[in-house]
Amino acid sequence: MRKLSSASALLAIICVAAWADPGDPPSRVARLSYESGSVSFRPGSVEDWTAAQLNYPLTTSDHLWTDAGAQAEIHIGSTAVRMNAQTALSVLNLDDRTVQLSLTQGAVQIHIRQLESDEAYEIDTPNVAISLVRPGDYRIDADGDRNITLVAARAGEAEVNGGGAAFSVQAGQQARVSGVDTVAQEMNLIPSPDGWDRWCENRDQREDQSVSARYVSRDMTGYQDLDSYGVWRNVPGYGWCWVPTAMASGWAPYRFGHWVWVEPWGWTWVDDAPWGFAPFHYGRWAFAAGGWLWVPGRIAPRPVYAPALVAFVGGGGFHFSVAIGSGVAWFPLGPGEVYRPAYRVSPAYVRQVNITHVTNINVINVTNVRYVNRGVAGAVTAVRQEDFVASRPVGRVAVRVQTAEIERAPIAATAPFAPSRASVLGRSDGIRPAGPPERFVSRQVVARATPPPTPVPFTARQEALRANQGRPLDADTLNHLRSASPERNPQVRSIAARPAAPREENWRQVNSSESSPAVQRPAMRQNDRPARAMENQPAREPQRSTETQPRNDRPTQEMRRESNQQHQAQQQQRDQRQVEKRQERQNRK
Repeated sequence: MRKLSSASALLAIICVAAWADPGDPPSRVARLSYESGSVSFRPGSVEDWTAAQLNYPLTTSDHLWTDAGAQAEIHIGSTAVRMNAQTALSVLNLDDRTVQLSLTQGAVQIHIRQLESDEAYEIDTPNVAISLVRPGDYRIDADGDRNITLVAARAGEAEVNGGGAAFSVQAGQQARVSGVDTVAQEMNLIPSPDGWDRWCENRDQREDQSVSARYVSRDMTGYQDLDSYGVWRNVPGYGWCWVPTAMASGWAPYRFGHWVWVEPWGWTWVDDAPWGFAPFHYGRWAFAAGGWLWVPGRIAPRPVYAPALVAFVGGGGFHFSVAIGSGVAWFPLGPGEVYRPAYRVSPAYVRQVNITHVTNINVINVTNVRYVNRGVAGAVTAVRQEDFVASRPVGRVAVRVQTAEIERAPIAATAPFAPSRASVLGRSDGIRPAGPPERFVSRQVVARATPPPTPVPFTARQEALRANQGRPLDADTLNHLRSASPERNPQVRSIAARPAAPREENWRQVNSSESSPAVQRPAMRQNDRPARAMENQPAREPQRSTETQPRNDRPTQEMRRESNQQHQAQQQQRDQRQVEKRQERQNRK
C-alpha cells in the first residue's frame, strides 16, 4: 500500500532535520513549470538576461521577469507560485526550511498546500515583508513606483511587517499598505476574482485531482505534469512505475534536452519534455517489456533533488573514437543503483538522496558496480565536449560511439569539463531578451529574514572552475573569491520582526456595503475553493464599517500545527479511499 501514515510523516520530518548538514546543498529547488508569452531569466552569478526555459531548476539569487501579456508558474515541491504579466520576481533564499522571494513589481499568486512548523515563507516587497504562516491561497500585488502593496488571503493567514508596523491578514481579507518609512494600512474584503485569479484556481484544481499524487510525495517537484503525458502501471519487480506515452523513435532518458551549470550542484540536466522534471531528478529508469519505465521507488515525504541521476562514461583523459575526440557519454541509473554526487556533501546526504532506492547504506562505497542500463541498446548518449559545455540540444548533436568503447571507458560522477558563460545561461542560440526595466532590477525590498550574500560573479570564479575538473567550488574557495570581489548593491533592507498587534486595536473590517456580513475565518482544507483575491486594478475604496473581527489570541505556532494536523488527516483519508478503490478494481479483474 503506497500510503504515508501521520506517524511516518512526522518521523520523516524529524529525519530531515537530523540529517541536514550545514555544508550540504538544499534538498529542493524551484522548477519553472509553465510559461506563456515572453518570460526572461537571469542566473544570480551573471548580469545577462536570457529567455526562460521550461524545467529549469531555480535556486537562491535567480531572477524571473514576465513581460506584457506573459505568465509563468514555478513549483517548490507542492507549493505553486504564479506570476502575472509584468512581474519581477527573484529568489532571495531557498533551502530546506526557507522560501524567501523578492517581488519588486507586479503580482503573484501563491498556493501553499502544506507548511511545517519550522518552515518559513516570506515575500518581500519595496515597502513590506510578508510572512505566510498557514497553508492557504495568497495574492500579493506590488507597485514599487508608488510604494503600495496589496496583500490578500483567500485562505490562510499572513503577517505583514514594515514601516514600524506589524499586523495580520486573515482569510477573506485584503490589506492595502502604502508608504515606506511609515506605512498606512487599510482593510477590505477581497474583491471578486478576475481572469488571472480564475486561471490560477484552475491550475490548483488540476493538481488537486492528480492521479500521480497516489504514487509519489506531493513534495516531489514536478509530479504535477505526469498525468497528462503517461500512465501508471504496477510492474513486477519494480512496483508502481510511470510510463511516458507518444515518445519519438529513438527516445531514451536524458537524450532530448541539454546540460546547464547550476551552483551548488554543477552539471544539471534540463529536459525538453513538458513533463521532464520529476523523472530526471528523482527515482530511476528501467528498460522492460520493450520500453522505458520511470521507477520512483519508495515514497519519501520530502525526496531529495538531484541534478541528474546518471552515470557518466569517459572523460578524465579518456577519448572515444576519432569521430568524437574529447567528449563524454552518460546513461540513466537503474533501480537500486547508487547516485554519487560530484559536489561536496556529507555521508548523511548521500544516504538521503538515495533513500528511495537504496536501503543498505553499506553499498554506497562500492566502486565495482555492474550498471544495468549500460548494456541496454540505445541507452547511452554521447556528445563532444564543445557541444556539452555550450548547452546545445543533445538530441541534435549526439554522436554514435562503439559499444566496445563504452564498455571499456571508465565511469565517472560528472563530466570533467569546466563550464562557460553559455553553460550558466543555459542557451547556445544567443537569444538575449531585454529583461525588466532597470528600476525593477535595482530596487530594494524590505525583509525580515536576512538572505544569503549574492553569489560570486561567474567571471570571478571561472579560472578556479577550470582547475576543478567539472566540480563546483567548495565553500572556502568561494569565500576567498567573495572577499576579493567588489560587493554588489544589497538586495534588501532588513528590518526587525515585530509581533502583530491585537486585531481589536488595529483592525476594522471594511465591507463592500453596510449590510455585508463579517468575514468568518474558514478552516483550511485542501480542496477549499472560496472566492479568490483581488483584481489587477488598485484596491477599491469601499465604505467602512465599525464592526471588528472577533479576537483570536492563540499563538501562531498552535494554529499552524492544528491546521497541518487537520490537513494531513484529510489527505490520509483521501489516499486510503483511493487505495481501497484501486484494490477493488484489481480484485474484480
